[in-house]
Amino acid sequence: MVLSHGVSGSDDSVHSTFASRYVRTSLPRFRMPENSIPKEAAYQIINDELMLDGNPRLNLASFVTTWMEPECDKLIQASVNKNYVDMDEYPVTTELQNRCVNMIAHLFNAPLGESETAVGVGTVGSSEAIMLAGLAFKRRWQNKMKAAGKPCDKPNIVTGANVQVCWEKFARYFEVELKEVKLSDGYYVMDPAKAVDMVDENTICVAAILGSTLNGEFEDVKLLNDLLTKKNAETGWDTPIHVDAASGGFIAPFLYPELEWDFRLPLVKSINVSGHKYGLVYAGIGWCIWRSKEDLPEELIFHINYLGADQPTFTLNFSKGSSQVIAQYYQLIRLGFEGYKNIMENCQENAMVLKQGLEKTGRFNIVSKDNGVPLVAFSLKDNTRHNEFEISDFLRRFGWIVPAYTMPPDAQHVTVLRVVIREDFSRTLAERLVLDIEKVLHELDELPARIATNGGVVDAAALAAAASEREMDKQREVISLWKRAVLAKKKTNGVC
Repeated sequence: MVLSHGVSGSDDSVHSTFASRYVRTSLPRFRMPENSIPKEAAYQIINDELMLDGNPRLNLASFVTTWMEPECDKLIQASVNKNYVDMDEYPVTTELQNRCVNMIAHLFNAPLGESETAVGVGTVGSSEAIMLAGLAFKRRWQNKMKAAGKPCDKPNIVTGANVQVCWEKFARYFEVELKEVKLSDGYYVMDPAKAVDMVDENTICVAAILGSTLNGEFEDVKLLNDLLTKKNAETGWDTPIHVDAASGGFIAPFLYPELEWDFRLPLVKSINVSGHKYGLVYAGIGWCIWRSKEDLPEELIFHINYLGADQPTFTLNFSKGSSQVIAQYYQLIRLGFEGYKNIMENCQENAMVLKQGLEKTGRFNIVSKDNGVPLVAFSLKDNTRHNEFEISDFLRRFGWIVPAYTMPPDAQHVTVLRVVIREDFSRTLAERLVLDIEKVLHELDELPARIATNGGVVDAAALAAAASEREMDKQREVISLWKRAVLAKKKTNGVC
């Protein structure tokens, strides 16, 4: 009889990844490991840890696109190794970016002649686009003040308190005073009249939001333009407007074509929009479009030639991938005006389904508007026993990621939940979310009220309630474990 002997470690490829030594020992978290590991093991280790992330499709906190067609995925994968900044090496990619800029400029009604090309740039998102637009406004204002022999060391910008944090970053990074119009109860966007009142000779621009992050509402850019035109005429200033259309720029042209918010208004000099939001591209693409060449100072544009040819560049970073630019072009020609319009209408209809379902519970106030970004922001009518943060936390158990947050000053006493309706959020999911919210409400109703403190002292009743709640949590955990065990047994019955 012949006995065979295996040689330990002679061929790691015959072993299962999960039976190998690479998953039996912990990898260092903050230092590079001394030795290499097989690619299969590296993949499996990372993939397993990523399973603990949330499901992007159920992340209702984000405006960012989480689904694209397989054909576009192929284009992205095929171009993932192209550096966009190498324009001379990848001239077609550069051409596609220029086409996107011109398509978006025409969508925003830029005053272009028949043979005139648009002025704009692709960015990694609206944050970079806003930085670039802000720098252009600041430089134009500085040049104007210097020419008039006036000091130019104290620029300011006027916005609403509801602006996204990137505006605060711009103000802090580039030393511009941020003058915020405070919100008020029931009015959660910038008041144009109050904004114009805050404008002075040092204001480089007024920023209006087309689609507030907080509740999706469009600010009244037309009224702002009219009031600011009047003030400019009275003072001799020429304070311009920038429109932050990160969320609404790919919505308004299709759902509200008659709404005047873009370059149809004379004081609107630049607009940013996020391609990775309702432009329907994965994260990593934004656009900044200027009204004309005169609105982008030439001294901000750099010209380089060490990559093979003269290349103008106006970006905060240098190297970046080409994939998202190509994906944006795919969406623009694949969907066309008709396709984008159908998708935005579908998102809006699903938002109404969710809104109506929440209203039927009788437990919520709807904070968002019907006209605007397709989202639903809502708050509890009675939050004395349980609040919006608890609802957000309990919904995680069903897989939903629904953010809860307080409004900015002076409406910080208002707490809301917000559900963003994207292309891949179907009516079925909207109806299921309502059912799960009702389950959460029922579960919270069965729990004692959250602990309330008075001067930092928790009374005995509150402590007893907390202990009871912890006991119920333990019971629910035991029940959940038993359910899993029973389901696992059912699945294995009859399997050899």
